[in-house]
Amino acid sequence: MHSQVVGLLSKIQPIRNRLLSHPVYTQIYDLNGLQKFTTFHIFAVWDFMSLLKSLQMGLTCVQLPWMPVGSANTRFLINEIVAGEESDVDEYGNRISHFELYLQAMKQMGASTKNMEALIEQVQSGKSIQEAITTLDIPDQVKAFLHYTFDIAQNAPLHVKAAVFTFGREDLIPDMFTQILNKIHAEHPQKVSIFKYYIERHIEVDGGHHSQLAIEMVTELCGDDSKKWEEAVAASIKALEVRYALWDAIIQH
Repeated sequence: MHSQVVGLLSKIQPIRNRLLSHPVYTQIYDLNGLQKFTTFHIFAVWDFMSLLKSLQMGLTCVQLPWMPVGSANTRFLINEIVAGEESDVDEYGNRISHFELYLQAMKQMGASTKNMEALIEQVQSGKSIQEAITTLDIPDQVKAFLHYTFDIAQNAPLHVKAAVFTFGREDLIPDMFTQILNKIHAEHPQKVSIFKYYIERHIEVDGGHHSQLAIEMVTELCGDDSKKWEEAVAASIKALEVRYALWDAIIQH
């Protein structure tokens, strides 16, 4: 592994460890707790896609006429990740995005999707994403989380976007969470089957292959520029901090 990546990982490890031991995971011990968790976590699943697409827009050509952009290696990396996130398969082999799969899981378990759907409706009606976030009836920590993501997606340089995507938006799934999920699934198999599949698929694809591709992308974009690596570290730590605050919101509400 690139020495700069090793250095970055060591610098974000303290906040990453805090996230892994966040008390939110002890609150998800039954179906009701899981329902509550998903009503907040869905925003992280959704805005992750905008961060990903902002990278695709910057690293590939998405306008006419087509022209080659950047290196073919980074084009390949980001396009492969987009294909997997935007058009994966459900448990029956049907094509679906991870976000749509998550919504299906929420509806199956009886969790409310109204705030997530309200945000999408407001953006589709013509409101800016910042205005739409502000008007939502959700905790301030969730709004701050979303605002940070879209500030990065819309304004940050590519190496910072890639770092936040790779190291700051990693969905931390400790062993404790998967054990609790297995218990809830055993108690409510008809309500939690889609969510269990989503988590298993996430660990298999996002936590493995996609994670390695993303690290390669950051390494190529930062290169040997120490300033870029410093910026990558700072933005990743901030992203993990706002994720910690998002977890706080789940407990407080």
